Amino acid sequence: MRLQKLVIASHNQGKVAEIRDMLARFDVEVVSADDLALPDVEETGTTFEENARLKAETLAKFSGLPCLGDDSGLCVDALDGRPGVYSARYAPKDADGKRNFDKAMDKLIGELNEKKTDNWSAHFSCVLALAVPEQETKVFEGRVDGRIVPEKSGNKGFGFDPVFMPDGFDKTFANFTPEEKAKVSHRGRAFAKLIEDCFA
Repeated sequence: MRLQKLVIASHNQGKVAEIRDMLARFDVEVVSADDLALPDVEETGTTFEENARLKAETLAKFSGLPCLGDDSGLCVDALDGRPGVYSARYAPKDADGKRNFDKAMDKLIGELNEKKTDNWSAHFSCVLALAVPEQETKVFEGRVDGRIVPEKSGNKGFGFDPVFMPDGFDKTFANFTPEEKAKVSHRGRAFAKLIEDCFA
């Protein structure tokens, strides 16, 4: 399947920018749900795959275009996998309606400190769902293991990146360049599978 135009089923500009960078070397026009004034799809699923499919399939029907839904999140072992599929909603909203991940990271570290646990291991998961009108939806998964660090570090990336240190590295995702992160991140690993299927 060769894609010429792809709608990203997200209003998260950090996520859209990351996806656009990953597809920059391919001859595909990448547009966001915002660009097309498409609605925000409520994430009512209980798994990353359910939410990714829901977003992709809903906006593919709205737009009539191939649509990529991405659901991803941080799963912390000592918190029984939370925040998981609720990672975005774990961040409280500011007065302007935007999610405040600074407060979310403080809350996460506070919960781990309250647990009095030495186990700060965690992983990021990402599921991509590619919905093309009148075709079966394709699903691609990626995961990266690591741990939560007790102090935020770095100013790149978005979301929980400043407190997540992937295994094998001595810096958080928020200290990675976009190119470095794309090679090892959960989203990068899921995209490697999508690229092999759609662009190889």
